[in-house]
Amino acid sequence: MDRLTAMHVFVTVVDRGSQSAAAEQLDMSRAMVSRYLAELEDWLGARLLHRTTRRLSLTSAGDEALPRCRQMLELADDTLAASRAPHETPQGLLRVTVSTGFGQMVLAPALADYVARYPKTAVDLLLLDRAVNLVEERIDLAVRISNDLDPNLIARKLSVCRSVVCAAPSYLVRHGTPQRAEELALHNCLTYSYFGKSLWRFERDGVPIAVPVGGNLSANESTVLLQAALAGAGITLQPTYAALPLIRSGQLVELLPDCMPDTLGIYGVYASRRQLSPTLKSLLDFLAERFGPEPYWDR
Repeated sequence: MDRLTAMHVFVTVVDRGSQSAAAEQLDMSRAMVSRYLAELEDWLGARLLHRTTRRLSLTSAGDEALPRCRQMLELADDTLAASRAPHETPQGLLRVTVSTGFGQMVLAPALADYVARYPKTAVDLLLLDRAVNLVEERIDLAVRISNDLDPNLIARKLSVCRSVVCAAPSYLVRHGTPQRAEELALHNCLTYSYFGKSLWRFERDGVPIAVPVGGNLSANESTVLLQAALAGAGITLQPTYAALPLIRSGQLVELLPDCMPDTLGIYGVYASRRQLSPTLKSLLDFLAERFGPEPYWDR
């Protein structure tokens, strides 16, 4: 019996929730999946799964075996990747997802340079302002800006994302310039549905501050709020990669320089170490080098 294959079958059955779904993903017959499971149970001397017509669940022995099987598979993949790495050139298609704003402004030009460096690669980029199921939607890599990641996924930190409070000169002429963070509660603040919808958090002189905010416009995409701010609609909290060029040109004015909004991490997220192909690893290395621990757009 190929014990590594049997472990792979076992882990896939658990992850997919059924033998039929695992058979489809592994391109095996259902009978072959059942055979591998039975032989793994014979080898371990314990039943790993409760099988009924309606549901599948782990036995206590299966619950103990699952993390060990994952570790064995990851070790085997790491060993194989290490032996192949010096000889393999990145190639093939990668499906990547990212938020619309960061994708348009930062990631798209980075990917253009990546595929130019590695002409045997291709990228299918999905701009989505929502979290996706990487397994179900067959995503190789999600680039996420967050401090709250799914613990079931593997994440590599690529850089950081800072934010700045800003508004157009025309808004400030009409409504005045806030001098303290607390004064934001008196202004028309344009809010982002997925971050800081009703509360903006800062640090001032080492002390955390939370300011309730609200306004007449919110959106699920940050660049919409940026365009509204440019039109003088209100005050916005924007990532520096989007706002700094407009602040430098005078189209927007930075507010509250003594207050530091929360800093978020920029991560490359993938479903499993088994998905870390040489091509995906090369893309992660490329993005980490390009962005830098102190991102180039802040320098």
